[in-house]
Amino acid sequence: MTTTSGSSARPGPSDPPPQATDPEDVEDTGIGGGDAADLCDQARDLAENGHLKRAAKLYQRAVAADPRPRVRARALLGLAVVQDQRGDLAAAREAARRALSTGDSRYAPRAAYHLALSLEQEGSHGEAARVWERLLGLGGAAYGAVARYGLAREAELRGEHTEAEEHWEAALELPPEGEPMSRLHATTVQDAARDLAGRLLDRGRVEDASVAVERGLAVGDDPGLRLLRSATHLERAIADVAAVADPGTADERAHPQARTSGAAVELLAGLLALRGEPDEAARAWRTGLESPDAQTAEEVRWRLRRSFAQAGDEDGEEAAEPWWEGYLEEAVATSSASMLAGELFATVTRMHALLAVPVVEGESRPAALRAAMEQALRTPSELVWGSDVHADFRRRLAEAMGEDVLPEGWPDGP
Repeated sequence: MTTTSGSSARPGPSDPPPQATDPEDVEDTGIGGGDAADLCDQARDLAENGHLKRAAKLYQRAVAADPRPRVRARALLGLAVVQDQRGDLAAAREAARRALSTGDSRYAPRAAYHLALSLEQEGSHGEAARVWERLLGLGGAAYGAVARYGLAREAELRGEHTEAEEHWEAALELPPEGEPMSRLHATTVQDAARDLAGRLLDRGRVEDASVAVERGLAVGDDPGLRLLRSATHLERAIADVAAVADPGTADERAHPQARTSGAAVELLAGLLALRGEPDEAARAWRTGLESPDAQTAEEVRWRLRRSFAQAGDEDGEEAAEPWWEGYLEEAVATSSASMLAGELFATVTRMHALLAVPVVEGESRPAALRAAMEQALRTPSELVWGSDVHADFRRRLAEAMGEDVLPEGWPDGP
């Protein structure tokens, strides 16, 4: 999966579950329901202001008043949501089950939605699936999409991918052209598309993921879906460039020129690093460097090293390859240049501190100054490239003096 792809399983649509404080929950005060509806209004206001315990009591009173079915369903749903917010999950689910059992066309679907999400989050997937199934027969297109999305997730958890795909397909189905689409329906389609596309990318099904992304974007713009669309483009690019970088046993006429192959290796390594696979990026570089075609290998090496500073000798001519270029090459190939830079800065800072302290303190004792210098010299020794720093100095000093005058193991030895 790419680093830019979406997350896997989500608990449900990002649109919040049914709320007890829905502003549309304003009931008329018909016979048998007036007092209970008023209690629901008061409970809603209390819940909006954070007085959850008092709101729960009012919803309970509304239920106890035995109002007509719609008001009863409203009170039970409100009670379920408030109890959930208070952390009493058992009471919340019991109220949601009772609201669902009313079969009310407005509140029963919302209660089923609330209950199924709660059960999913607890890990009670069997019961959650049964509630999603029941929701299919309760609501309209919006809740049908919600239920299908829930059933798709449950089937995925059971490993029943064929069944899951049937539910995904139904969840992403859009209303006929010209028919209005509710906010819940649109949000569900986009969340389901985002979820499905991420799963498909995980499985390497790039084209199917792209189709799911486009179905979600058909409903409206969404940053997450745009990011996933970019991820599908990235996967296609990796496949195309990999075919150029390593044409395999293709006809000789299909083999690219060295310049094209080198560019493909560089681009492939960069794309793999972008996908979060530095080991694969390093492998791409190494494969290019080890190409049996000498021109291709040289082109790849030039591209790997072209950002390096070119050192020159005192006469302005090109000097021998510095000792550190092998480490730079490895850092570029493995996308770890920032780590190497961090090591270097930390080492320089440490050496600077060791040498600066005796200076600012006015230290004049030769033994103390020598000890500080030796400690500073040993600072890089524990790093991978530290031994090469010392070896380079030994070589340069030996060339200048005509012989190796440093003791064995310097500067870390006795």
